[in-house]
Amino acid sequence: MEPSSEIIVAAHDGAVAQIVLDRPTALNALSTATLTALARACARIGADGSIRAIVLSSAVGRAFCVGADLKERAAMTDEQILTQRPVFRAAFGELLGVPQPVIAAVHGFALGGGCELALSCDIIVADETAVFGLPETTVGLVPGCGGTQLAARRIGPGRAADLVLTGRQVPAAEAERIGLADRLVPAGTATDSALELARRIAANSPVAVRAARRAIRLGAGLSLAAGLEIEDAAWRTAAMSADRREGIAAFAQKRPPVWPGTEGQETEEQP
Repeated sequence: MEPSSEIIVAAHDGAVAQIVLDRPTALNALSTATLTALARACARIGADGSIRAIVLSSAVGRAFCVGADLKERAAMTDEQILTQRPVFRAAFGELLGVPQPVIAAVHGFALGGGCELALSCDIIVADETAVFGLPETTVGLVPGCGGTQLAARRIGPGRAADLVLTGRQVPAAEAERIGLADRLVPAGTATDSALELARRIAANSPVAVRAARRAIRLGAGLSLAAGLEIEDAAWRTAAMSADRREGIAAFAQKRPPVWPGTEGQETEEQP
């Protein structure tokens, strides 16, 4: 098994963390070791209250991530493949479960599990070299780390079916057009652009950002009425927080806010 150092975690500007995939010999293919390290990194960062936004990026020039390590899998028995399955689910579950917003900085190939990594993030920033795809059906598999569900929620069931059932690759410009990528930036600037976006998010109220993110995620598959109830709960969380009081005070005093970042600070009512 390879060392977990193939994933690098680095703090940036204090409130923004980076998770950097760095396995150049395999174009960041997801081995058991990579997945284990990813899960640990997400758990560690997710528990760090000083981190307000996360960027998931690649240190490998040609790819964001090319998906599961098929060379590793080729040597596995059916039983071993089933044993590896919880490792995949745990890693992607930890990524989906972090409380902070996550931005994917995609360049080069984002295929299979690599595309699913991007889909698991809140915002996808892609540079002009990015190529997305879910080619699992071409090798007798089904996307198994959220690809069928996250793609359908992001781009609609028809476009998701087009992507999944054909296994075709989608270039960056088309990805932005159909909503598979949220921002298209010049080649070589995906990580810098994602970090800039993360810093902008991190400057806002952490209570409000997390509550709004929960509302967006939880409400996505619900009726409008149910979604509005989730939004109301998010509003109440922010409105009753110390962040709301600090935000309004800072606005009135024409100064930058210093966010307490805490919920439920119900003292005597202030503006």
